[in-house]
This record gives sequence, structure tokens and C-alpha cells, in this order.
Amino acid sequence: MASSRRGVPHARSLNRWAQAACAHYAPRGERDLELTIRIVGAAESRRLNRTWRAKDKPTNVLSFPAAPLAPGKTGAPPRLSAKEFPGLEELGDLAICAPVVAREAKEQGKESQAHWAHMVVHGVLHLLGFDHETERDANVMEAREVKILAQFGYRNPYA
Repeated sequence: MASSRRGVPHARSLNRWAQAACAHYAPRGERDLELTIRIVGAAESRRLNRTWRAKDKPTNVLSFPAAPLAPGKTGAPPRLSAKEFPGLEELGDLAICAPVVAREAKEQGKESQAHWAHMVVHGVLHLLGFDHETERDANVMEAREVKILAQFGYRNPYA
């Protein structure tokens, strides 16, 4: 998770935000979770979004779980268990588009670091099985995001 791009948070920050998102869902003491955070440009984000989501535009964050959740498992997942998810060491990959994140932060009047933190937390929660396909699921996911971001002193990104 190294980063030397201007405007991109240091790898230590990305790691802290990802760890906070995993904190209540990782199999405690059983295994360490691994994930990759790749910082991409608009062209790569667009290509990934087109390939995997059939949307021909760059997006802020894409999540690629290492293993799919069981059928019907959406919304707020139960606490992850190494027994239920063997081989869980690899959680998955995130592709975060630096130009989109920068543009959104500016357009929405958000502090850049806070928006980056939100994108990491949001992406990790997707890897953990959260989604926002229904209003109920969105409320659960957003509440979790707000709580995690508050640990770092960041405001509610949805307010």
C-alpha cells in the first residue's frame, strides 16, 4: 500500500482506516485479514468499472471480494468466523480512483483526508459483505461508516 502520489494519503493512513473498518468483523485472534488497496487513475477506474459493473465511467471506489458471500447474504453480515469462512486471510482488493476522490471532495466541500477515509471504509465494508441496495441495508452500512469515521474525528459524510 505504498503511495507517493500528490494528494493521496500515506499508506499508514490507508491501513488505519481499513483496520478500523475490519475491527468488529474480523475473526478475533484466529487469523489476520489481508487486503490490497490499489490507487488508480481515471482510465483504469473506468476500465474496471466497465468490465465488472457494466458502467462506462470512472468511480470513486471498487471492491473485489476474495471470496463471494453465501447466496442471499447481503446487508449487514454477521461477525465473520474463520470456521464459516475458511481461508479468509485474503479479504479482497479495493481500487480507489484518486482523481474521482479529489473531485468529489472539492465538489462536496469535504476535507480531502476525510473523503479518502470514507472511501477506504466504504470499500472495506463492501468486502465484508455490506451493501446499499435497499434502504434498510444502506442505513445499516451508512451508520457503520459514520461510527468508524467518527473514531478519526471525521464528520458524517452523509450530512
